[in-house]
Amino acid sequence: MCKKIVKNTYFLLLAVLFSGTVSAKVNHYIGGYANAGEWSLMPKQSDYSTSYGASGGVGFLYELQAGRKYAPTRFLLDVGVGAQGGLTAFKHVEKMEVRLENQFDLDGDVFDYVYELSNRHDTYTDVAVQVPVLLGVQYRHFYMLAGVKVGAHMYTRAHSTANLRTYGDYQKFDPFVNMPEYQFFEGLTIDKRANASFNLTMDASLEIGGRLGFLTDAVGYDVPKRKTELRLAAFVDYGLLDIHRDRNLPAVQPLTNYIADEAYKSSTMIDGLQMYDILSTAGFAKSVNSLTVGIKFTFLFQLPEPGQCVICRDAYLNSGFRGGSRKGMQYEE
Repeated sequence: MCKKIVKNTYFLLLAVLFSGTVSAKVNHYIGGYANAGEWSLMPKQSDYSTSYGASGGVGFLYELQAGRKYAPTRFLLDVGVGAQGGLTAFKHVEKMEVRLENQFDLDGDVFDYVYELSNRHDTYTDVAVQVPVLLGVQYRHFYMLAGVKVGAHMYTRAHSTANLRTYGDYQKFDPFVNMPEYQFFEGLTIDKRANASFNLTMDASLEIGGRLGFLTDAVGYDVPKRKTELRLAAFVDYGLLDIHRDRNLPAVQPLTNYIADEAYKSSTMIDGLQMYDILSTAGFAKSVNSLTVGIKFTFLFQLPEPGQCVICRDAYLNSGFRGGSRKGMQYEE
């Protein structure tokens, strides 16, 4: 399907831009690119704000350049494949509580066992295969490309951390805090690592920059032709699709019942606590879109052009008759 789209785009580009133009010229380039920038995930209708992080990528590139001979304006078609990796983190400073209601302590009193989490961070590490398809224009030192980049996420890992305290909320008494014999703890940290997953992504991409090195407007066969292209640009990729997968999980999953153990020796209530990455939890956001902003370096090498005919076999005859005293003259090119 991708090959068909590229093929159709190729012929459409040539037909629209250069129909009827005898002096049209097409060049083919191959090369690569490297980019680096800031990567954010932007949830909509969520208690969480935008995440912040960093990303980088490398890839291979094919470029078609088309335009009139010796004209400074060239139309561009770029198709490639690359790897894009990044790390981004959500920060949530508000406290989060999970209650086990109507539990019984060691003395038989009724209370709520409360998990209180604060300063939560959810960090995502991701590596994706990315296929860009871009169209644009080049004019002397300036160039611009726009199009789409389709990405399939091959490796995604979540790391979730939070500060944790537990206490007993009684109706008859003040809260019981910092009492290890009742499994009420202060100053703990919960740290969870797990695999995560993102949906297939499609980014709208815009790239604006300049060609590096010396350029000349001189024409003619004796003028050296540039066979390489070096470019530096700023780019922005905005995700058009919802990247996150709502797995309908709770943010925190405690044990279902308080364990009253007179011979308590370990933090049973803490050991049984599960915390899931925030993008997998139910009701986190209506949708989550990605945004990458950065700089990109591109290098291209022109493929060899077909050899041009110097002496052709075609012959041209004058308008005279071959017979009689006027013999036709033949010219060769």
